[in-house]
Amino acid sequence: MEKRTGLTADEVLASRREHGENVLTPPRRQSMWRLYLEKYQDPMVRILLVASAVSLVLAFVKNDFVETIGIIAAVILATTVGFYFERDAARRFDVLTQLGEEQPVKVLRDGRVQEIPRRDVVVGDVVIVETGDEVPADGHLFETVDLQVDESSLTGEPLTTKRGLPPTPPEGRGASEVTFSPTINSNLQAPLPSGGVGGGPGGDGGGPVGTYPPFLLLRSSMVMAGTGRYIVTAVGDETEIGHVARQATELTGVKTPLNLQLERLAKLISKVGTALSAAAFVAFLVHDILVNPLWHTGDYVGMTEVVLKYFMMAVTLIVMAVPEGLPMAVTLALALNMRRMLKSNNLVRKLQASETMGAVTCICTDKTGTLTENRMTVVAIAPFVPSSPAAPASSPASPSVLCCDTVAALPLALALNTTATHDVGNPTEQALLRWLMSQGVDYRQLRDEHPITSRLPFSTERKYMTTTVGDTLYIKGAPEVVMAMCDMTDDERQAATRQLQDWQQHAMRTLAIAQDRQLLAIVAISDPLRREVPAAISQCRQAGIDVKIVTGDTVATAVEIARQTGVLDDSQPLSATAPLTITGAEFAAMTDDEALKVVRQLKVMSRARPSDKQRLVALLQQCGEVVAVTGDGTNDAPALNRAHVGLSLGSGTSVAKEASDITLIDDSFGSIVHAVMWGRSLYKNIQRFIFFQLIVNVTALLLVLCGAFIGTEMPLTITQILWVNLIMDTFAAMALASLPPSREVMHEKPRSKDAFIISPAMARGVAVIGGLFFAVTFALLWYFERVAGVDETELTVFFTIFVMLQWWNLFNAKQLGSDHSTFRRLWACRGFLLVLALVLVGQWLIVTFGGRMFRTVPLSAEVWLYVFLATSPVMIFGEVWRAVRRKFIVHSS
Repeated sequence: MEKRTGLTADEVLASRREHGENVLTPPRRQSMWRLYLEKYQDPMVRILLVASAVSLVLAFVKNDFVETIGIIAAVILATTVGFYFERDAARRFDVLTQLGEEQPVKVLRDGRVQEIPRRDVVVGDVVIVETGDEVPADGHLFETVDLQVDESSLTGEPLTTKRGLPPTPPEGRGASEVTFSPTINSNLQAPLPSGGVGGGPGGDGGGPVGTYPPFLLLRSSMVMAGTGRYIVTAVGDETEIGHVARQATELTGVKTPLNLQLERLAKLISKVGTALSAAAFVAFLVHDILVNPLWHTGDYVGMTEVVLKYFMMAVTLIVMAVPEGLPMAVTLALALNMRRMLKSNNLVRKLQASETMGAVTCICTDKTGTLTENRMTVVAIAPFVPSSPAAPASSPASPSVLCCDTVAALPLALALNTTATHDVGNPTEQALLRWLMSQGVDYRQLRDEHPITSRLPFSTERKYMTTTVGDTLYIKGAPEVVMAMCDMTDDERQAATRQLQDWQQHAMRTLAIAQDRQLLAIVAISDPLRREVPAAISQCRQAGIDVKIVTGDTVATAVEIARQTGVLDDSQPLSATAPLTITGAEFAAMTDDEALKVVRQLKVMSRARPSDKQRLVALLQQCGEVVAVTGDGTNDAPALNRAHVGLSLGSGTSVAKEASDITLIDDSFGSIVHAVMWGRSLYKNIQRFIFFQLIVNVTALLLVLCGAFIGTEMPLTITQILWVNLIMDTFAAMALASLPPSREVMHEKPRSKDAFIISPAMARGVAVIGGLFFAVTFALLWYFERVAGVDETELTVFFTIFVMLQWWNLFNAKQLGSDHSTFRRLWACRGFLLVLALVLVGQWLIVTFGGRMFRTVPLSAEVWLYVFLATSPVMIFGEVWRAVRRKFIVHSS
């Protein structure tokens, strides 16, 4: 039982021991070592680890550890780069989401008002809140004066009216010793009686389903008008925001599409590599047994050497089948994407999230603060010119009327045209004052010049407020109430009613302004759309992405916003949209089977609670959708956490940001379009690298296999293979990952979540080009082996030709999935051009100075020119093929 006079110092200590500090426990951060070890769970890295283990065993047999060191280096490099970029993003995020736990709070202790840090508030404290304060903890109001609170961070409601419910004094106690018991569940969300919440000038005054009781104040909500005193009933994690934050940090186990596809690729490579090496081992060993007289002798040592020789060849095939550069390619692509997206105001916290945006098929977005500016604005003022000659001379735009008849205040910085701070007061009145300022009026000066005689504050019961200045009475409030007080003819009343109905059908908030019982004007106010939203949603729909609005607002407001943004067809009458809209209560009443039948075509969910949004996301995922969720409030956090990609706003709550994967720093829905474009382009870049490297691996595999079959020594040494598979492929990864995004991807439909990362066209390209490369190099190897005779110069030429074939094929890989010329926007791909130069220089250095380590000798400039020209048809034939497709195939389709 807590006293209204405040706690004593001993009671504060006892309460803190029992209930803890008023601090939200941040999500448990994993240790740096654990974060680093998580990078080894990548499916391709696991294959490399197995390959390195096998290679290590053979290294001890052959006493040659070069290959093992190379594979291990590839693993460490790929995992370390990924770890570094994620840690770097985490540091940036921590700076973005610092909590102001030292924010001062006014409390009543030992019978006097004190100012303490927010973290020191305890259960039982009497807290005093005023206009502009942020509520520091949950509690029960017992005293209010025109108290209005913004609970949008929890419910989506920008304004609720709060009332205290004073308890009955126990027997034998005086009024000064009344106690209050904090027994109500702070997690309660109950429907309120009519007039409980949401009133305000022009509001309907009704208590919407899903809001909180009017006597309950919640941590993180903002006091917009009035004052109040309340007794704290919950602090820290036990507050309502704490409960929601806990849901927002639960592990969901949702795998990204890229993870699933790389797992499939890893399994395929593992199976193919193992099967190929096993078949080769058996075939060569059986052939040797049939033709080699050794097997008819008793030389068991010799037989063991033969078996070991073929076993080593089989292991070499496995190692060559594994694309060592793939983890590095994926990591580099994701990391570069992360850095670039930051420049376009997308702070990516998790590497995979940037790519997953490219696979998104559905976006569930909040309304307030995401689609709209979360800032009430005067849309229209309809002046009323009464027919009565005794009508007052003031016009509806008279500055003195609005200045004196409002109690809100704007930041002084705004008046000085500098950076504004948080507005205080009723959002409707803020809108009126901003309109005045846009007309060049200094409302503070006019207020000083027109001192107020008396004021009757707004209440949800009256639905109007009055202000008296001298002998003049100003009235402002709900139009139907104010107009009933005014002298108007029937025609005047009907004209005003028609205008009001038109505004209300467009989900605008309306109010009327009167002076001395004469109507001056009716005003339409709304929370305007962000300018970029309709175009951004149009681009999303063009890209095959379904957009759904999930909001705590009323049905009419949600549907109107959906129409304005293009989520609902403008030509569609309201009755036809019924199957596309639903309330949170209706959705909650459905079984999962019933809900599964409607979630895909659903466009708008109004009066939604956090649990409704989270359930919607889970059901959409069950339908096979890849879901992104946008939101800025604590009420959005559970759904942000559940989604494949959670997108929080930079101005949103810290809980929402903690639950998200990407933070839109500029709060712009248009940034989502950029994120999708980057994600889709990134996926194509990863496919391009896989295409490039598989051609390298197929060519090398067939060379080793067929080279052994004709009895030649290894056509490529271990160090040469490492240069091709690791160093050169790392450069190739950088080249292809650095390609800029293409807006063309936004004209495509989202890829299927179940689609294999190697498309049929890629598989055909790998088979055809890899086969051709093998035919050319094998013919050259046969010529050197059987005709010209093998020496170091010819082996060096063979190695250089092999590398240059892949070098020229980078141009074809760059255009994978496109029929444009490889020279289109080539100068814009500066990273690509730089890598081409580095590979060329690197090959020259290895050939010239590699010596015994790389089994090379220097080549003359003439030979280099011949090799360069002889391998160039790889790119030329690719250009011809793309030109044919542009002219005939694409045009005919």
